This record gives sequence, C-alpha cells and structure tokens, in this order.
Amino acid sequence: MNSQTSRVALTRRQLLSRSMGAGASFVIGAGFVAAPDAAWALETTALKPHSMATLILMARDIYPHDRIPNENYAIAVKGYDTPEAAEAIEAGVAGLDTLAQGTGYADYLSVGWERDRVDLLRQIEGSAFFQSIRGGLVTGLYNQKAVWPVFGYEGESYSEGGYIDRGFDDINWL
Repeated sequence: MNSQTSRVALTRRQLLSRSMGAGASFVIGAGFVAAPDAAWALETTALKPHSMATLILMARDIYPHDRIPNENYAIAVKGYDTPEAAEAIEAGVAGLDTLAQGTGYADYLSVGWERDRVDLLRQIEGSAFFQSIRGGLVTGLYNQKAVWPVFGYEGESYSEGGYIDRGFDDINWL
C-alpha cells in the first residue's frame, strides 16, 4: 500500500444500505460524509468523517434554518477540515460526544431531539471549540449566495448602481 490514504470502495448498494438506518442524518464512510436523502457528499481529509458529520449537525443546531439544506451547512464547516485545526476539532467533538454519553446516548449524532442537542451545546458554549465553530458559521453559512434567497437578500448592489435606483424606496408598508 502506498503512503496515501487508503480508500474503501463502496458499491451503490452498500452506500444506500448504510443510509437506510432509522432516522439516519448522514452516511458516514471511510473519508466521506454524505446525505442519505440528497445528492451531495463531502470528502474529509484531516478530520474523521464522524467529526465532520458532528460539525454539520452542530452547525444546524447553532443556526437552525429549516429551509437551508445540510449541504450548505457542510460547506460552512468544511474549512475546519485542515491539519492545523484537526486536533482541536477532534478534541472538541470527543468532548461533546462524552457529554452526550453522560445523558445515555452513544454520541452527539445519536441525540434525536434538537432540544436535547441544544442543551448539550449550552454546556459548552463558553469553550474555545464552541466559539470557534459559532464564529466561523456567521460568515461560512451566511456568505453563501445559495442561501441568500431564503432570507430575501438580493446581494450587494454596488455593481447594479446602488440601492437608490434599485429598491431603496419600494417599501409599501410605511
């Protein structure tokens, strides 16, 4: 075997069978996280796939928007998949999983109720790990052009001549 990361080949049947677990949020394989109900997957390089899936769910719990798909949350946390950040992220995820185990769950991903996951996040909200993820999500999630329509934001107006001639005075409720 060469020095590169070994990859486990999955057939389509194996991939689908892994995603059919009751209430599966993510398909976690060797070096990737995928959605069981959508056409996206995210390859991980420095983080374990379990850790990346935890970050995605954690991101959704910190900034919950029902109309934003998990794919956008995955894009928002992909920046943490670096060798420089991996040790701190893996330790933070392990700590979060330990908290979940203290409440009777296998890990954070297995906590079925959002309210219960938020309670776990509140316990770590003062930690550097939580603050790093929360802070990075502000730009990582909301700077994605794909999510702007969800909030009614049309984007910057400078290239269109500004807001004066482009909707500045279209407020009809005043």
